[in-house]
Amino acid sequence: MATYGIDLGTTYSCVAHIDDVGRPAIAKNAIGEDTTPSVVFFETPDNVVVGRDAKSSAKISPNLVVSLIKREMGNQVSLTFHGQEHTPESISAFILRELARAAAEHTGEPVKDVVITVPAYFGVTQREATRNAGVIAGLNVIDIVPEPVAAALHYQALNTGEDKTILVYDLGGGTFDTTVIRLSGSEVRVVCTDGDHHLGGADWDEKVANHLLDAFVAEHPDADAGDNEDFLQGLANDAESLKKTLSSTVSRRHNMQFAGEATTVTLTRDEFEQATAELLERTFEITARTIELARSKGVHGFDEVLLVGGASRMPAVAAGLRQRFDFEPRMHDPDLAVAKGAAMFGLIQSVKIALPDGDDDAPAGDLAVAAVADQLGLAPEQVRRLADQQVVTVSPRAFGVRTRKQPSDDEFIDHLINANDPLPATPPTKQYYTRYDGQVAIRIEVWEQAGAVASESLHDNEKIGEGLITGLPPLPRNSPLDVSFRMERNGSLRVHAVELSTRKDLTIELEIEGLSGEQVEQARDAVARYTVGG
Repeated sequence: MATYGIDLGTTYSCVAHIDDVGRPAIAKNAIGEDTTPSVVFFETPDNVVVGRDAKSSAKISPNLVVSLIKREMGNQVSLTFHGQEHTPESISAFILRELARAAAEHTGEPVKDVVITVPAYFGVTQREATRNAGVIAGLNVIDIVPEPVAAALHYQALNTGEDKTILVYDLGGGTFDTTVIRLSGSEVRVVCTDGDHHLGGADWDEKVANHLLDAFVAEHPDADAGDNEDFLQGLANDAESLKKTLSSTVSRRHNMQFAGEATTVTLTRDEFEQATAELLERTFEITARTIELARSKGVHGFDEVLLVGGASRMPAVAAGLRQRFDFEPRMHDPDLAVAKGAAMFGLIQSVKIALPDGDDDAPAGDLAVAAVADQLGLAPEQVRRLADQQVVTVSPRAFGVRTRKQPSDDEFIDHLINANDPLPATPPTKQYYTRYDGQVAIRIEVWEQAGAVASESLHDNEKIGEGLITGLPPLPRNSPLDVSFRMERNGSLRVHAVELSTRKDLTIELEIEGLSGEQVEQARDAVARYTVGG
């Protein structure tokens, strides 16, 4: 059975598969489009609509429509529709279900095994939430892959044989990342990454919508347009359309009507770019930070600067990169590259799993290669190349434990894994000490960097898991405790702590403070009861 790549986007999503000649291809949605709006309309208590019709319904029933849910992934948020509570994971699961249903209809085969992409800067909590969304949707999530890595895999497939260092500038609908990647032979290696998962094309849309609202209110101050949710939702949809139009034209007239009043606004590209300049500058600050970090790791230039994500089509993006950094960026299939690369990654993983013992390094015999080639519909030589493919990623953020140097000192976060450490990462074991005489239990709290730059301050980090070593005899103060971290290539984190005098230990397979296994199963059953359509 084929493995599908899913780009689960903030504003638009799409699915790709490997076609009969071994190339990634987009599985079109129910209305024949490459991408599907990531919007869910809770039409009735047992029916949801996903996609363009759901987006259109926002004007009629804004209280029953959810968009931009990706920005809430990993947050403990609850939304209620028709008396039924939903989480970001379960709402995302509806999107995934519709994507899988439409892809199955397009390809004529069931969609079960998937690779889902996430922003490079997503932490452990957001990645686990994304995986849970796939499980709730009834899918088998083979892996979670950073979006720039997927884009780089697609780029590498189109540029075989050349060693290159590339900078991926990925401006999507709701998230932004910059990632430096080395392509060398059969290896895709992430050097470093940075980003903001609350910065994307939707923020440009909001600026335009506010501009339109201000113009209408200035002309009709007594119309109360700013308090009407239907009018505001209409402006939000119009703003996105205006933004896209201004990528190809220099000005656009827009008509607005409310409560019998009308206003016509002409928005020029210059006005649009001035109104959104602060947002673009934020992406350039992150880009500059990424370039500086890459320089510290030995990267002093880029063979290619790739623009990925639909919002990167805005002319100001390429112009700004030229002016600020002297780059000559090129578009790289901005709307579809991520899904296609995820399908490539899924194919690579299928080959590795199918070969004997799943051992990437062991030379596979001719018979085994031939069997896998026949199973996947590929040439034996292509199977060998895919088996040799290596993808090396980095930790998106810093991870550590909450501690203090002395009982009277302020608490701080001691990071054992640093942002941009290559994965898998096994940093040296660190030793900590009990704080008080007579201590009979030790609590281990695992914290993740929350700010743009790693900091020891509790305010710049967030707790993502904890565990307790109990049943200890009364210990003297300063009794030693060893703590070790292990982060896998897929971003999963394992924490092991040992109290050295008793050898009592604790292993935290990072129990994320999100949905429990039982809650995921309950959500899966609840979502399965809905009829989902596009």
